[in-house]
Amino acid sequence: MKHSLTAGLVLAAGILQMQSAAAESVLSALPIQRTAWIENFNPYNQSTRLPSVNDFIYEPLIIFNTLKGGEPNYRLATGYEYSEDLKSVTVTLREGVTWSDGEPFTAEDVVFSLNLVKAHKPLDNYGHGKLVESAEAVDDRTVRFTLNDANSGAIYSIVRLAVVPEHVWGSVEEPVTFTNPNPVGTGPLTEIRRFTPQEYIQCRNDKYWDAETLKVDCMRFPQIATNDQALAAAARGELDWMGSFLPDIEKTFVGKDPEHHKYWFPAGSLVAFNVNMESKNKGNREAFSDVNFRRAVSMSFDREAMVDIAGYGYPTINQYPSGLGQAYHSWNNPEVDAKFGKFTRYDVEGAKALLAEAGYKDTDGDGNLETPSGKEISFSIIVPNGWTDWINTVQLAVEGLTSIGIEAQVATPEHAVWSESLINGDYDMAMNAYFTGVTPHYHYDLGLHSQNQGKTRFGATRYYNEKLDGLLESFFQTVDVEEQRAIMDDIQMEVGRDMPFIAVFNNPLWYQYNTKRFTGFFSAENPKAKPVVHDETPERLLHLLSLRPVED
Repeated sequence: MKHSLTAGLVLAAGILQMQSAAAESVLSALPIQRTAWIENFNPYNQSTRLPSVNDFIYEPLIIFNTLKGGEPNYRLATGYEYSEDLKSVTVTLREGVTWSDGEPFTAEDVVFSLNLVKAHKPLDNYGHGKLVESAEAVDDRTVRFTLNDANSGAIYSIVRLAVVPEHVWGSVEEPVTFTNPNPVGTGPLTEIRRFTPQEYIQCRNDKYWDAETLKVDCMRFPQIATNDQALAAAARGELDWMGSFLPDIEKTFVGKDPEHHKYWFPAGSLVAFNVNMESKNKGNREAFSDVNFRRAVSMSFDREAMVDIAGYGYPTINQYPSGLGQAYHSWNNPEVDAKFGKFTRYDVEGAKALLAEAGYKDTDGDGNLETPSGKEISFSIIVPNGWTDWINTVQLAVEGLTSIGIEAQVATPEHAVWSESLINGDYDMAMNAYFTGVTPHYHYDLGLHSQNQGKTRFGATRYYNEKLDGLLESFFQTVDVEEQRAIMDDIQMEVGRDMPFIAVFNNPLWYQYNTKRFTGFFSAENPKAKPVVHDETPERLLHLLSLRPVED
């Protein structure tokens, strides 16, 4: 008999609703911390979309396993093939897949979804409009994507497209603001059993093509706002699968139940400070657009303290001028380190000297520097409320900035506001993180290519560099590894020289799990793929399918 969710894990308001599901296996997960859930199942929304929409409601075509060097795991698709000139890629779809309402899934749905994001730029989160010229349904099971340029990496972006049903979305008048209240998907969990701002429960799709593999009946998503709340819930054993910063994890989490409370921290995302080069404040904009100012800011940051004090030693310091990070060290260009490495070393006196040489001085005697043209510099650094490790990191950053005469404060908006501010450019400085890919090209392209500025929170700097754009575009115009390495060397040189973001460390992949109710979790001993439950991690679908309820 499957293990049922105990009454102690169910919020009081949901007890009656869950009693009818007593025989079901219900996995409690925490993919993100928010102050309230907003009922938004639009897979293209970047700010309020629920974290279980992509992958679990809308299954990917292919999942490229970044932990295994990009090994393809075929889902809605069963194969792909490039043309000889790399200007088109043909994808073969799986037979027998239906939408959760019973309608057949076909190539026309894929073509429709691509055309939808091309027609509505706010939905085009991955630059498909610039990448793909057109898509054609060759037949019900075959889609041909014609590319604007030769691109051997186009498939990595194409599979990020959320494929939605044409028979539902074709009649949606405002797809940008559509909240998709009754989602119809191809993924394993499409039924919204219960929804409140404090908790929602998402259950199995009876028409899921891979239903035999799926052994989890429902996922429960409790609303948790802060790291402290996450720690309390985890310590009580209320969460099965989560990914949060937990201080002194051996004592505060593992020690509460050593037999079942586990964690694994593989190398993860780049964490950096963004400055808005299009800030609405003239003084800040002048400073942020000056590479000497950005370099001085970087030199004022005590990265070791950020890692050891704010991060309890879990992150890995990132002093690469290019922001490359240790996980991609095999790609490192040592010439960039030699030329620009001094700007990522903690050096308060050097930062002061650099600012003085660049013309920054205290013209009004208040102890804070003004720009070379005499404008005031004063800004807040935004960081999501409740993210205690990041908040402590920003406080250390403010201390460093104060020490070199820069006036700055910490601001802690809610996660959705923070994300929306980065997208809209309604901020001055922010702490941000970038997802990893098969190669370092992914986070460089997503964060720094001109076409991606202002589309997601990653393109927050409003940095424009035509040469870098060309290099990023040329990286996948060849399949020659040595040519790609040479291009990556040049990419690093551009980034290291301009410092468009200020890298400070690389987070581990925050991942904790509880084996009391479920087994099959990915771990250091079972390293099948990225283990996290966070959104923007397609591998989490593979993880869900590996889980099994513990037998009574």
